[in-house]
Amino acid sequence: MKVSRNWLQKFFEAPLPEAEALAGALTFHSSEVEEIQGDVLDVKVLPDRACYMLSHRGVASEVAAALDIPMKDDPLAAPLPAWPTTEQLELTIRIDGCLRHLGALVRGVRVGPSPDWLRKALESVGQRSVNNIVDATNYVTLNMGQPLHAFDASKIGSDRGILRVGVRDTLEGESIQVLSGETYVLPEGTLVICEGVDGKLLDIAGIKGGMASAITEQTTDLFISVANFDGTSIRRAAQALKLFTDASARFQNRPSSELVAYGMRDVLSLIREVAGGEVVGVTDQYPAPESMPRLSVSLERINKVLGTAYAASDVTGALDRLGIPHTLEGETFHVTPPFVRCDLRIPEDIAEEAGRVLGYEHVPPTLLPASDGAPDQLRQRGIERIKDLLLERGYVEILTPSFAKAGEIELANPLQMDRPYLRPDLAGNMRDALRRARYEAPRTLGPEPSLKLFEIGTVFASAGESLSLALGYESLTGKTSKLILDDDIDALMETMPDAGFAKSVLHDGTVAELSLADVNLGSLGEGYEPKRLILGPYRPYSIYPFALRDIAVWTTEVTEESEVALLIQKEAGELLLRMDLFDRFDKDGRTSYAFRLVFEAPDRTLSDADLDPVMERITAALNSRDGWEVR
Repeated sequence: MKVSRNWLQKFFEAPLPEAEALAGALTFHSSEVEEIQGDVLDVKVLPDRACYMLSHRGVASEVAAALDIPMKDDPLAAPLPAWPTTEQLELTIRIDGCLRHLGALVRGVRVGPSPDWLRKALESVGQRSVNNIVDATNYVTLNMGQPLHAFDASKIGSDRGILRVGVRDTLEGESIQVLSGETYVLPEGTLVICEGVDGKLLDIAGIKGGMASAITEQTTDLFISVANFDGTSIRRAAQALKLFTDASARFQNRPSSELVAYGMRDVLSLIREVAGGEVVGVTDQYPAPESMPRLSVSLERINKVLGTAYAASDVTGALDRLGIPHTLEGETFHVTPPFVRCDLRIPEDIAEEAGRVLGYEHVPPTLLPASDGAPDQLRQRGIERIKDLLLERGYVEILTPSFAKAGEIELANPLQMDRPYLRPDLAGNMRDALRRARYEAPRTLGPEPSLKLFEIGTVFASAGESLSLALGYESLTGKTSKLILDDDIDALMETMPDAGFAKSVLHDGTVAELSLADVNLGSLGEGYEPKRLILGPYRPYSIYPFALRDIAVWTTEVTEESEVALLIQKEAGELLLRMDLFDRFDKDGRTSYAFRLVFEAPDRTLSDADLDPVMERITAALNSRDGWEVR
């Protein structure tokens, strides 16, 4: 969401810091700021806080808590007015997907350009100014987080002087032309706002208004609709229509139904300010008024969740900064979240609020306790020993899904409808892999080109889970493969005679499967160092681009590649990330090796000034060897 610093300033008496400082405060206490352009911040509001933070008011409340400065003008702290009622407007709700619908009838407005302050406010966050009525509704949406819409009341059918408006779901084949000009055929069950007289569609509820009741310069009477809709219904409709709007983004994150009244209060006030008019009356349909849960959490529990030793006064200060009402009995906090904070539902939410406001950087680092569920390292090394042997014999490891078309254990909610069971064996997937591998996989070359695949994985039966090994072999010249598989299985058993390998549970000449359920994998792993593991310190990825350099050198005919590579690595230093041999040939009693060097720094983009001295050092070292010459 784009947030204007100047817009935020109206919520505070004290001057706010510059945009960069605001971005830092928000990033470390609530939401990451993805970009800053002048005084506009692009705040990445995640779904857990979107119910209140997709608004300038919501972001302002987070700024107040992060910087510990009071808000001077919180719209949610001001009282609601007593609106006049009217018999000229009737609202009906015919579906559970509308949680609340507040409507107002306004007469005598003047549609025209917006004042400069309103136009500039909207344009600062990327919104186009349309007219004073539309701009007023957009401003309140961005300011408060409550979507709302204004209709031309004269274009809505009335019955004996009564304007009747309903909310319902659509029937099959109904369509609507929206304000941007496109016509949409709505999926059956889409929430819509419609005329109560003949059911004509006026609005795709919670997503976009319809052209049939659009505001024009001739409009004088308004129907203002402020509602709250079921977030799941709005999200489903927006995705089906591929129509995503500011309104749908807010509704799908489930703002409070109580916010509806505050949105109506502010939009009526702003319309009177910029367009005049008189509020004839307001009608409210609120079938199931919302209530917030009362949460209780002890100081001990808060500290246990966070790993801290905060005092009760620390937590009290954090809740006060967030504007969360609470009482303290002994060392137990009793909290009634503000209605706008729909994200506060369980005691752990209160612990999170205290932790993020006080600052996670104050949580002391501690070692995690030893876990009883730590992996069995010896068992894993035994598995690695089997894999290494198969790799040495030319096999390629594959990993296949654990789902199958048939089996003994059926899934209640399968990820793939055509594979609703857990696999009873590895052989079925191995056959499929061999079939695909004819076109894709690496194959052994030489006098007998072939495909050799293996997988070690869990198989599932009603009696329980077990580990299994599948081998797949296919000759690319059409020769029999059974003898090859037999030789490899024999080699496995001869190399590890005490492991206790069971006989093949399946062997059809192309695929063999061995059960590892009774194999003593722990004994296989004792003293074994896996050949495929590279042990060493972790090196994080750099956010800066790498740089490439190539170097080729003539050496004596007896020089090994590794001797050249080790010398280059020694002279290149810590900036060398990777080195690959891309060319080798012999000529006139000499051997040429050509390497591609990849350089990278963790803190900067490398330049010629960084790399030229390195390459000169490498060149000098290579040329210093007898019989070597950099080409």
